[in-house]
Amino acid sequence: FETAAQLAQQGFGRVIAGGRTREKAASAAARLAGRTGKDIFEPLVVDLDNLDSVEAAVAEMSSNGSRVDVAVLNAGVAPTKELRRNAAGYELTVTSSLIGHHLLTIRMLESSLFARDARIVIAGSEAARGDVPTFTPLDVHAFAAEHFEGDLEAAINAQMRMEPPARYKPSDAYATAKVFVAWWAAELAKVLPEGMAVNAVSPGSTPDTNAIDNAPFYMRKFMIPLFKLIPGMSHSVADGAGRYLEVAAYDASVSGKFFASSPKKMTGPLAEVVARHLEDSAAQTALWNVTGRVAGGVGAGRAH
Repeated sequence: FETAAQLAQQGFGRVIAGGRTREKAASAAARLAGRTGKDIFEPLVVDLDNLDSVEAAVAEMSSNGSRVDVAVLNAGVAPTKELRRNAAGYELTVTSSLIGHHLLTIRMLESSLFARDARIVIAGSEAARGDVPTFTPLDVHAFAAEHFEGDLEAAINAQMRMEPPARYKPSDAYATAKVFVAWWAAELAKVLPEGMAVNAVSPGSTPDTNAIDNAPFYMRKFMIPLFKLIPGMSHSVADGAGRYLEVAAYDASVSGKFFASSPKKMTGPLAEVVARHLEDSAAQTALWNVTGRVAGGVGAGRAH
């Protein structure tokens, strides 16, 4: 919502506002128009956890003659105490953060819905850096070596399904899902047409969004209120949204990167994250292939 408002304030003449239902999308568009004084917001029904909804959304955009300059892929949920899966049997954190975004992006590319110099931004997280206490991304190589004879795709698929031998720990599942997002951006950058760019961007610690609605009790009632009291541990929703637009303005030569706060920080100036576990080309390709298969066979089949 905040990103859509800032796009309007930056001078974009048309902003498509996605919502999971027609009512939510229309309500958001109306509230955005009231806030900004600009009647430029178009509601779009798109539930990123429902692949049929994603296909329908692309078809609607195609019929409306859309050409997208900036796409902000911002869907996601906070990890819940109890394991939750979508209807297809995949863990909800990774499906909401990645799978629907993959299908949406590939279908938009296939339908020529992006402008020639379009920018794609997908929501990452500070947790993907691997230095945030209590958030530990999965070591995919070690997991694959121990349980799948080194098969990275089998290991990633098991993690996405959260089936044994994968073990569900909410914070770790979230951190791993956001590592997957960074890997996906790196792979997508390899196939985008010249002039386009994609990057993963952490909005930073923004506790006042609706993302915390499903967070465990201790996080909502203790950790997040504590973050708000400690200087530098959180910032406003406007600041978080501003990060997306900052990276969307980067030159096309900057693509396939992950931007977040500086090491061990939760807010502050954006920096490119450089870490061995994020620059793993074999894992990036494996993730891309698994994501494509989970999304209905869209974009899979690259060689490691």
